[in-house]
Amino acid sequence: MIKPYYEKDGITIYHGDCREILPELPEVDLCVTSPPYDDLREYGGYVWNFEDTAKGLFVLLADGGIIIWVVGDATINGSESGSSFKQALYFKELGLSLHDTMIYAKNGFRYPFPNRYHQVFEYMFVLSKGQPKTFNPINDRINLHITKAGYNMKREADGSKTYRKPFNPTEYGKRYNIWEYDIGGQSWFDHPAIFPEALANDHIISWSNPNDLILDPFLGSGTTAVACKKLNRKCIGIEIEEKYCEIAAKRLSQEVMDLGI
Repeated sequence: MIKPYYEKDGITIYHGDCREILPELPEVDLCVTSPPYDDLREYGGYVWNFEDTAKGLFVLLADGGIIIWVVGDATINGSESGSSFKQALYFKELGLSLHDTMIYAKNGFRYPFPNRYHQVFEYMFVLSKGQPKTFNPINDRINLHITKAGYNMKREADGSKTYRKPFNPTEYGKRYNIWEYDIGGQSWFDHPAIFPEALANDHIISWSNPNDLILDPFLGSGTTAVACKKLNRKCIGIEIEEKYCEIAAKRLSQEVMDLGI
């Protein structure tokens, strides 16, 4: 087994190629990651093989476990690559279910196009190995219809309606599957593609429980591991670039504090 780069309080970082390290790891309950899709960033000349990585993750994932795959598409010669859809469909071919297609909506944009609308989102594919064994919904959506009780209605294939038992709205309801986060503000971590800590935090809360084992095979500056530390989850992170391993280890060595990210 490869020697950990960092190991403390249930958080472990490995420096190396995730394809080589994944077969050495124990079963994981949840994977939260954003891969280096479409070669939009350089990682020391690292050439990423998606299919090999996907196969390794499928084998490692526990029954009922979840992969959160945060990904977008490059625009090449005026056309989006479509890599995100191809990856989601390949995971399905391996045997995972596409449990949900969620959207990470960015509060702002960096690279405007002259002939199309501003690109302000990425996909968050929720892939499950069978039925999800854990779901802790976040109920923070203000219910605008709190004063109106009603019935759940389902439209059947023939156009008829089936009414279910009445419900009484509460002040806050389960959030929708489009999650909006501010971008920027993390440049001091010196990584070119950091997703918000709140994004990792919200998925970890939703799909795991305390002491579950979380994986990020493309750890980067350590955001997933930092969120796991704060939420009392165990975490394994893998990173090909040693300079990012160092950044992640430094973040984890600091006292846990709310940075408002």
